[in-house]
Amino acid sequence: MRFGTFIPQGWRFDLVGIDPAQHWEVMSGLAQRADAGPWESLWVYDHFHTTPVPSDEATHEAWTLMAAFAASTSRIRLGQMCTCMGYRNPAYLAKVAATVDIVSGGRTEMGIGGGWYEHEWKAYGYGFPPVADRLRMLREGVDIMNQAWTTGRATLDGRHFQVDGAIVQPLPLQDGGIPFWIAGGGEKVTLKIAAQYASYTNFAGSLEDFDHKSDVLRGHCDALGRDFASITRSSNFNTVVGATEAEARDRLAVVIERLRPHVGDERAAHIEQDFLSSPGFGTSEQVAERLAERAQHGLGYSIHYFPEAAYDLSGVELFEHEVIPALS
Repeated sequence: MRFGTFIPQGWRFDLVGIDPAQHWEVMSGLAQRADAGPWESLWVYDHFHTTPVPSDEATHEAWTLMAAFAASTSRIRLGQMCTCMGYRNPAYLAKVAATVDIVSGGRTEMGIGGGWYEHEWKAYGYGFPPVADRLRMLREGVDIMNQAWTTGRATLDGRHFQVDGAIVQPLPLQDGGIPFWIAGGGEKVTLKIAAQYASYTNFAGSLEDFDHKSDVLRGHCDALGRDFASITRSSNFNTVVGATEAEARDRLAVVIERLRPHVGDERAAHIEQDFLSSPGFGTSEQVAERLAERAQHGLGYSIHYFPEAAYDLSGVELFEHEVIPALS
Protein backbone atom coordinates (compact mmCIF):
# COMPACT_ATOMS: atom_id res chain seq x y z
CA MET A 1 0.00 0.00 0.00
CA ARG A 2 1.11 3.55 -0.76
CA PHE A 3 0.64 6.34 1.77
CA GLY A 4 -0.14 10.05 1.75
CA THR A 5 -0.64 12.52 4.59
CA PHE A 6 -2.60 15.75 4.91
CA ILE A 7 -0.84 18.91 6.02
CA PRO A 8 -3.02 20.99 8.40
CA GLN A 9 -4.03 24.24 6.74
CA GLY A 10 -6.75 25.48 9.09
CA TRP A 11 -9.82 24.25 7.23
CA ARG A 12 -10.69 21.73 9.94
CA PHE A 13 -9.75 24.04 12.82
CA ASP A 14 -6.38 22.29 12.93
CA LEU A 15 -4.24 25.41 13.41
CA VAL A 16 -6.32 27.14 16.10
CA GLY A 17 -4.34 28.66 18.92
CA ILE A 18 -1.28 29.09 16.72
CA ASP A 19 -0.41 32.66 15.70
CA PRO A 20 -1.22 33.02 11.96
CA ALA A 21 2.22 34.55 11.52
CA GLN A 22 3.60 31.12 12.49
CA HIS A 23 1.30 29.03 10.29
CA TRP A 24 3.67 28.77 7.35
CA GLU A 25 6.50 27.71 9.65
CA VAL A 26 4.27 24.95 11.03
CA MET A 27 2.96 23.81 7.64
CA SER A 28 6.33 23.93 5.89
CA GLY A 29 7.97 22.13 8.80
CA LEU A 30 5.44 19.31 8.56
CA ALA A 31 5.84 19.18 4.78
CA GLN A 32 9.61 18.94 5.02
CA ARG A 33 9.31 16.30 7.70
CA ALA A 34 7.00 14.27 5.44
CA ASP A 35 9.41 14.83 2.55
CA ALA A 36 12.17 13.21 4.60
CA GLY A 37 9.95 10.39 5.85
CA PRO A 38 8.10 7.33 4.53
CA TRP A 39 5.22 9.20 2.86
CA GLU A 40 4.77 9.16 -0.91
CA SER A 41 2.61 12.28 -1.03
CA LEU A 42 1.32 15.25 0.94
CA TRP A 43 -2.15 16.73 0.55
CA VAL A 44 -4.23 19.80 1.32
CA TYR A 45 -7.94 20.48 1.03
CA ASP A 46 -9.26 22.95 -1.54
CA HIS A 47 -11.42 25.13 0.69
CA PHE A 48 -11.53 28.80 1.58
CA HIS A 49 -13.04 28.82 5.05
CA THR A 50 -13.53 26.42 7.93
CA THR A 51 -15.88 23.47 8.24
CA PRO A 52 -18.29 22.34 9.65
CA VAL A 53 -18.82 25.91 10.88
CA PRO A 54 -17.77 28.90 8.73
CA SER A 55 -15.58 31.13 10.87
CA ASP A 56 -12.83 33.73 10.82
CA GLU A 57 -10.22 31.14 11.73
CA ALA A 58 -7.44 30.98 9.15
CA THR A 59 -7.78 28.66 6.17
CA HIS A 60 -4.89 28.74 3.69
CA GLU A 61 -5.53 28.44 -0.04
CA ALA A 62 -4.65 25.13 -1.66
CA TRP A 63 -2.87 26.05 -4.88
CA THR A 64 -0.82 28.76 -3.22
CA LEU A 65 0.34 26.06 -0.82
CA MET A 66 1.05 23.75 -3.76
CA ALA A 67 3.47 26.30 -5.20
CA ALA A 68 5.07 26.90 -1.81
CA PHE A 69 5.50 23.19 -1.10
CA ALA A 70 6.84 22.68 -4.63
CA ALA A 71 9.66 25.10 -3.85
CA SER A 72 10.35 23.93 -0.29
CA THR A 73 10.35 20.12 -0.68
CA SER A 74 12.41 17.90 -2.94
CA ARG A 75 10.91 14.40 -3.18
CA ILE A 76 7.36 14.07 -1.98
CA ARG A 77 4.44 14.33 -4.40
CA LEU A 78 1.96 17.17 -3.99
CA GLY A 79 -1.83 16.83 -4.15
CA GLN A 80 -5.16 18.39 -3.28
CA MET A 81 -8.16 16.39 -2.08
CA CYS A 82 -9.72 17.72 -3.95
CA THR A 83 -9.62 20.80 -6.17
CA CYS A 84 -13.15 22.08 -6.79
CA MET A 85 -13.73 22.44 -10.52
CA GLY A 86 -16.15 25.32 -10.05
CA TYR A 87 -13.70 27.56 -8.20
CA ARG A 88 -11.28 28.27 -11.07
CA ASN A 89 -11.48 28.45 -14.83
CA PRO A 90 -10.02 25.11 -15.99
CA ALA A 91 -7.68 26.60 -18.58
CA TYR A 92 -6.29 28.91 -15.90
CA LEU A 93 -6.07 26.00 -13.47
CA ALA A 94 -4.21 23.94 -16.08
CA LYS A 95 -1.68 26.76 -16.39
CA VAL A 96 -1.28 27.08 -12.62
CA ALA A 97 -0.81 23.35 -12.16
CA ALA A 98 1.68 23.12 -15.03
CA THR A 99 3.75 25.86 -13.42
CA VAL A 100 3.64 24.07 -10.06
CA ASP A 101 4.76 20.90 -11.83
CA ILE A 102 7.74 22.74 -13.31
CA VAL A 103 8.68 24.25 -9.93
CA SER A 104 8.36 20.87 -8.20
CA GLY A 105 10.38 18.98 -10.78
CA GLY A 106 7.37 16.92 -11.88
CA ARG A 107 5.76 16.03 -8.55
CA THR A 108 2.25 17.44 -8.90
CA GLU A 109 -1.01 15.51 -8.72
CA MET A 110 -4.41 16.87 -9.77
CA GLY A 111 -7.13 15.85 -7.34
CA ILE A 112 -10.35 17.13 -8.88
CA GLY A 113 -14.05 16.90 -8.06
CA GLY A 114 -17.40 18.56 -8.55
CA GLY A 115 -17.52 20.36 -5.18
CA TRP A 116 -20.03 20.17 -2.35
CA TYR A 117 -19.57 22.94 0.27
CA GLU A 118 -22.67 25.04 -0.45
CA HIS A 119 -21.98 27.87 2.01
CA GLU A 120 -18.51 28.36 0.56
CA TRP A 121 -19.73 28.33 -3.05
CA LYS A 122 -22.28 31.04 -2.30
CA ALA A 123 -20.00 33.08 -0.04
CA TYR A 124 -17.43 33.44 -2.81
CA GLY A 125 -19.96 34.28 -5.50
CA TYR A 126 -20.02 31.00 -7.41
CA GLY A 127 -23.71 30.34 -6.80
CA PHE A 128 -24.43 26.69 -6.12
CA PRO A 129 -25.47 24.90 -9.32
CA PRO A 130 -27.41 21.64 -9.13
CA VAL A 131 -25.28 18.54 -8.81
CA ALA A 132 -25.84 17.62 -12.46
CA ASP A 133 -24.37 20.95 -13.56
CA ARG A 134 -21.43 20.64 -11.17
CA LEU A 135 -20.63 17.25 -12.67
CA ARG A 136 -20.93 18.62 -16.21
CA MET A 137 -18.46 21.31 -15.16
CA LEU A 138 -16.16 18.56 -13.90
CA ARG A 139 -16.35 16.66 -17.18
CA GLU A 140 -15.70 19.77 -19.29
CA GLY A 141 -12.90 20.96 -17.02
CA VAL A 142 -11.07 17.64 -17.06
CA ASP A 143 -11.33 17.56 -20.85
CA ILE A 144 -9.79 21.04 -21.07
CA MET A 145 -6.95 20.23 -18.67
CA ASN A 146 -6.21 16.94 -20.43
CA GLN A 147 -5.96 18.72 -23.78
CA ALA A 148 -3.78 21.44 -22.28
CA TRP A 149 -1.29 19.05 -20.68
CA THR A 150 -0.99 16.68 -23.63
CA THR A 151 -1.02 19.12 -26.57
CA GLY A 152 -0.20 22.52 -25.05
CA ARG A 153 -3.52 23.98 -26.19
CA ALA A 154 -7.19 23.54 -25.31
CA THR A 155 -10.40 24.29 -27.19
CA LEU A 156 -13.89 23.51 -25.97
CA ASP A 157 -17.27 25.11 -26.59
CA GLY A 158 -18.99 23.65 -23.56
CA ARG A 159 -22.13 24.44 -21.65
CA HIS A 160 -20.14 25.82 -18.71
CA PHE A 161 -16.64 26.52 -20.06
CA GLN A 162 -15.56 27.95 -23.38
CA VAL A 163 -11.92 28.13 -24.39
CA ASP A 164 -10.53 28.72 -27.87
CA GLY A 165 -6.92 27.73 -28.36
CA ALA A 166 -5.87 28.42 -24.77
CA ILE A 167 -2.09 27.98 -24.71
CA VAL A 168 -0.50 26.11 -21.82
CA GLN A 169 3.25 26.26 -22.26
CA PRO A 170 5.53 24.97 -21.00
CA LEU A 171 3.87 21.61 -20.64
CA PRO A 172 4.07 19.82 -17.30
CA LEU A 173 7.26 17.83 -16.87
CA GLN A 174 5.39 14.54 -16.41
CA ASP A 175 4.89 12.46 -19.52
CA GLY A 176 1.22 12.45 -20.47
CA GLY A 177 0.48 15.39 -18.19
CA ILE A 178 -0.30 15.70 -14.50
CA PRO A 179 -2.04 12.56 -13.14
CA PHE A 180 -5.75 12.96 -12.45
CA TRP A 181 -7.26 11.81 -9.17
CA ILE A 182 -11.00 11.89 -9.85
CA ALA A 183 -12.61 12.22 -6.43
CA GLY A 184 -16.11 11.07 -5.56
CA GLY A 185 -18.22 7.98 -6.02
CA GLY A 186 -21.01 9.19 -8.28
CA GLU A 187 -21.80 6.12 -10.33
CA LYS A 188 -23.25 7.55 -13.54
CA VAL A 189 -20.92 10.51 -14.09
CA THR A 190 -17.96 10.80 -11.72
CA LEU A 191 -16.79 7.20 -12.03
CA LYS A 192 -17.34 7.32 -15.78
CA ILE A 193 -15.07 10.38 -15.98
CA ALA A 194 -12.58 8.48 -13.84
CA ALA A 195 -12.67 5.50 -16.18
CA GLN A 196 -11.78 7.77 -19.08
CA TYR A 197 -9.19 10.09 -17.54
CA ALA A 198 -8.07 9.06 -14.05
CA SER A 199 -4.84 7.50 -12.91
CA TYR A 200 -6.41 7.35 -9.44
CA THR A 201 -9.87 7.41 -7.91
CA ASN A 202 -10.75 8.48 -4.38
CA PHE A 203 -13.94 7.37 -2.66
CA ALA A 204 -14.86 6.36 0.87
CA GLY A 205 -17.46 4.26 2.65
CA SER A 206 -17.75 0.78 4.08
CA LEU A 207 -16.03 -2.21 2.50
CA GLU A 208 -19.34 -3.07 0.86
CA ASP A 209 -19.56 0.45 -0.58
CA PHE A 210 -15.95 0.25 -1.75
CA ASP A 211 -16.60 -3.05 -3.51
CA HIS A 212 -19.74 -1.71 -5.16
CA LYS A 213 -18.06 1.48 -6.41
CA SER A 214 -15.15 -0.60 -7.66
CA ASP A 215 -17.54 -2.82 -9.63
CA VAL A 216 -19.18 0.26 -11.16
CA LEU A 217 -15.78 1.66 -12.10
CA ARG A 218 -14.83 -1.68 -13.65
CA GLY A 219 -18.00 -1.60 -15.73
CA HIS A 220 -17.20 1.86 -17.09
CA CYS A 221 -13.65 0.77 -17.86
CA ASP A 222 -14.92 -2.29 -19.73
CA ALA A 223 -17.28 -0.12 -21.76
CA LEU A 224 -14.39 2.16 -22.75
CA GLY A 225 -11.96 -0.66 -23.37
CA ARG A 226 -9.66 0.48 -20.57
CA ASP A 227 -7.75 -1.80 -18.21
CA PHE A 228 -9.44 -1.48 -14.82
CA ALA A 229 -6.17 -2.39 -13.08
CA SER A 230 -4.50 0.72 -14.54
CA ILE A 231 -6.48 2.89 -12.08
CA THR A 232 -5.26 2.98 -8.48
CA ARG A 233 -8.11 3.21 -5.98
CA SER A 234 -7.55 5.39 -2.91
CA SER A 235 -9.42 6.47 0.21
CA ASN A 236 -8.91 9.12 2.91
CA PHE A 237 -8.94 8.24 6.61
CA ASN A 238 -9.35 10.31 9.76
CA THR A 239 -6.50 8.88 11.80
CA VAL A 240 -5.69 8.84 15.52
CA VAL A 241 -3.46 6.01 16.72
CA GLY A 242 -2.17 5.07 20.14
CA ALA A 243 -0.08 2.35 21.73
CA THR A 244 -3.31 1.23 23.42
CA GLU A 245 -6.98 1.90 22.76
CA ALA A 246 -7.07 4.03 25.91
CA GLU A 247 -4.22 6.15 24.59
CA ALA A 248 -5.99 6.59 21.25
CA ARG A 249 -9.13 7.74 23.06
CA ASP A 250 -7.10 10.16 25.18
CA ARG A 251 -5.53 11.62 22.04
CA LEU A 252 -8.93 12.02 20.42
CA ALA A 253 -10.34 13.66 23.57
CA VAL A 254 -7.66 16.37 23.30
CA VAL A 255 -8.61 16.97 19.66
CA ILE A 256 -12.32 17.22 20.43
CA GLU A 257 -11.78 19.64 23.31
CA ARG A 258 -9.74 21.84 20.99
CA LEU A 259 -12.58 21.83 18.45
CA ARG A 260 -15.48 22.22 20.87
CA PRO A 261 -15.30 26.02 21.38
CA HIS A 262 -15.39 26.50 17.62
CA VAL A 263 -18.00 23.97 16.51
CA GLY A 264 -20.24 23.51 19.56
CA ASP A 265 -21.13 20.42 21.57
CA GLU A 266 -23.42 18.77 19.02
CA ARG A 267 -20.97 18.98 16.13
CA ALA A 268 -18.07 18.05 18.40
CA ALA A 269 -19.91 14.88 19.35
CA HIS A 270 -20.55 14.10 15.68
CA ILE A 271 -16.87 14.65 14.78
CA GLU A 272 -15.82 12.44 17.67
CA GLN A 273 -18.07 9.65 16.42
CA ASP A 274 -16.66 10.02 12.90
CA PHE A 275 -13.17 9.44 14.27
CA LEU A 276 -14.22 6.55 16.50
CA SER A 277 -15.80 4.78 13.53
CA SER A 278 -12.86 5.44 11.19
CA PRO A 279 -10.62 2.53 10.14
CA GLY A 280 -7.79 4.91 11.07
CA PHE A 281 -8.69 5.02 14.77
CA GLY A 282 -7.24 2.68 17.38
CA THR A 283 -3.97 0.96 18.09
CA SER A 284 -1.37 0.70 15.35
CA GLU A 285 -2.09 -3.03 15.11
CA GLN A 286 -5.84 -2.45 14.71
CA VAL A 287 -5.34 0.23 12.06
CA ALA A 288 -2.82 -1.90 10.13
CA GLU A 289 -5.23 -4.86 10.20
CA ARG A 290 -8.13 -2.78 8.85
CA LEU A 291 -6.01 -1.26 6.09
CA ALA A 292 -4.68 -4.70 5.16
CA GLU A 293 -8.27 -5.91 4.80
CA ARG A 294 -9.05 -3.00 2.49
CA ALA A 295 -5.93 -3.75 0.49
CA GLN A 296 -7.34 -7.23 -0.11
CA HIS A 297 -10.39 -5.51 -1.62
CA GLY A 298 -8.23 -3.46 -3.97
CA LEU A 299 -7.35 -0.32 -2.00
CA GLY A 300 -3.91 0.65 -3.27
CA TYR A 301 -3.38 4.05 -1.67
CA SER A 302 -4.46 5.48 1.69
CA ILE A 303 -4.27 9.15 2.64
CA HIS A 304 -4.30 9.99 6.34
CA TYR A 305 -5.51 13.07 8.16
CA PHE A 306 -3.97 13.47 11.61
CA PRO A 307 -5.93 16.21 13.45
CA GLU A 308 -3.19 16.65 16.06
CA ALA A 309 -0.27 17.04 13.63
CA ALA A 310 0.30 20.76 14.26
CA TYR A 311 0.45 20.21 18.04
CA ASP A 312 1.71 16.69 18.72
CA LEU A 313 3.61 14.40 16.36
CA SER A 314 3.79 11.32 18.57
CA GLY A 315 0.75 9.69 16.95
CA VAL A 316 2.10 10.39 13.48
CA GLU A 317 5.44 8.88 14.50
CA LEU A 318 3.71 5.75 15.80
CA PHE A 319 1.89 5.38 12.48
CA GLU A 320 5.15 5.85 10.57
CA HIS A 321 7.05 3.33 12.67
CA GLU A 322 4.42 0.61 12.97
CA VAL A 323 1.63 0.92 10.38
CA ILE A 324 3.45 1.92 7.21
CA PRO A 325 6.17 -0.76 7.48
CA ALA A 326 3.51 -3.42 8.04
CA LEU A 327 1.78 -2.59 4.74
CA SER A 328 4.29 -1.00 2.37
